[in-house]
Amino acid sequence: MKNLFISALLLLSFSVSAQERFINDSFELKTKETRTYAIKNSEELKLDIYQPEKDTMQQRPVIIFMHGGGFSGGSRTNPAEVKFAENAAKKGYVAVQISYRLTRKGQSFGCDYKASGKIETFKLAAEDFMDAVDFMIKNKQKFNIDTSKVIVGGSSAGAEAVLNAVYNDRLMFEDATKHREINFAGVFSLAGAVVDARYITGQNAVPGVFFHGTKDNLVPYASAPHHWCDPAQPGYIMLDGSKTITEKLAKLNTSYMLYSFNGGKHEHAGMPFDYLPEVFNFFKSVFLNGESKQVEVYK
Repeated sequence: MKNLFISALLLLSFSVSAQERFINDSFELKTKETRTYAIKNSEELKLDIYQPEKDTMQQRPVIIFMHGGGFSGGSRTNPAEVKFAENAAKKGYVAVQISYRLTRKGQSFGCDYKASGKIETFKLAAEDFMDAVDFMIKNKQKFNIDTSKVIVGGSSAGAEAVLNAVYNDRLMFEDATKHREINFAGVFSLAGAVVDARYITGQNAVPGVFFHGTKDNLVPYASAPHHWCDPAQPGYIMLDGSKTITEKLAKLNTSYMLYSFNGGKHEHAGMPFDYLPEVFNFFKSVFLNGESKQVEVYK
């Protein structure tokens, strides 16, 4: 009877621990690792890997995040991105922050920059993003990664690159089948958009978490011109933002969580630390455990 009681306590303890993983801060952090994932035009593209210390789990979900900055600035070492990665690793995730080619550095990405150039910019960033994902998957054993639990995200320009790579792969890549073996578990977008939401299908309708201001003056909340350019300007291009994307996911019976900030502008590309408990709960229930949810929150 005594052994049975001890076994029951151990089982209960394991159950509580399992519930807390990916939700609560349960680990210390390992020393950050920096790797080069690609070299393009003599430029080393690097990523930083954050991991939980003394975690015995053999296959862990990974979050790969791409910073914003208008394809001209920003860094994987931005304090907010680093804080998010550390937060995720303390919960048991492998968290990755990536650098990529800043092809518009010192140049405009606004209404004076031609639309075809904007599309090419999206393509190059999406290519870098997928190369970083490939690198982590190839090193899955070293970092104890569960390749069926790959969560990807980005802020502003980074979100545009990630969303286009996931939902508009046929537009972004000459050979869209190259990455077909990668099955994304979820997307985390902060003020992002795609070129065309019509390309979201039952095959690539990945569940997502979206944050967006309804009056975003750079990246449209619904469907509108990028930077609100006039049709006569060179940089006029229509984009589909978070609201349009989630409307398409709803039609495809795909899970999503959309936080809409009434009157908010592009400041909601920033990391939503006040809402991360809800974000990580959604990650666990939907991205990791496969539950079905469609949640819309208006602030």
